[in-house]
Amino acid sequence: MTKQDLQIKTGDGVAKAGLFRAAKTSPAKAGVVLYQDAFGPRPALDGMAERLAGEGYAVLVPDLFYRNAPYGPFDAKTAFTEEKTKAALMALVTGTTQAMTISDGAAFLDALAGEGVEGPIGTVGYCMGGARALNAAASYPDRIKATASFHGGNLASDAADSPHRKAAAIKARIYVGMAGVDRSFPPEQSTRLEEALRAAEVDHTIENYIGMAHGWCVPDHSVYDEAGAERHWKRLITLFAETLG
Repeated sequence: MTKQDLQIKTGDGVAKAGLFRAAKTSPAKAGVVLYQDAFGPRPALDGMAERLAGEGYAVLVPDLFYRNAPYGPFDAKTAFTEEKTKAALMALVTGTTQAMTISDGAAFLDALAGEGVEGPIGTVGYCMGGARALNAAASYPDRIKATASFHGGNLASDAADSPHRKAAAIKARIYVGMAGVDRSFPPEQSTRLEEALRAAEVDHTIENYIGMAHGWCVPDHSVYDEAGAERHWKRLITLFAETLG
């Protein structure tokens, strides 16, 4: 397994990113952009990227908060329970808009191409990254062929930048894994997203992980669930195998 540390030039500065692949000598099947959760790039996400790279993909993990670097690091188990770190996290999350991440997406895709990663691209996002993965699919439909969101929040909110509003632009196959109870993605949003994707004739699956809490996939999260995480891996690997090769 190799990890390259990249410096990606964007319209607003330079984003650090890690690029993971099984072996630099063998070409990757395809590229994947992994959109972070609220705690930012860290060893837990590196481990997830390595597992995905082990399936033959080149996996890019960009720092979406680069405009505010340096920050953190944050402990995913306690950061939202302590007022000081909660305030810092919320400032990062709300200060990094969907429009910013959509704009960055072109640079992320170009970075993969610049490292010799050809062919189709997949995106996957966790927590705040879920909506960003979907918005990327809508913004770069000719390049992104598969997108997954796990415990993604506000996928079909009243906000103008909610991903469900761009369903008609999506050409990728979509998989959404939702936590059983999640205030950031309540049943009414799930229904709204389903209706938008169906109306746009997007190939999609929305699956409810009963008993799982928001954050269950990520190993350093306080609500991590090993069985639920393995189920997520099975779904994600199948999605990419069927769409990216």
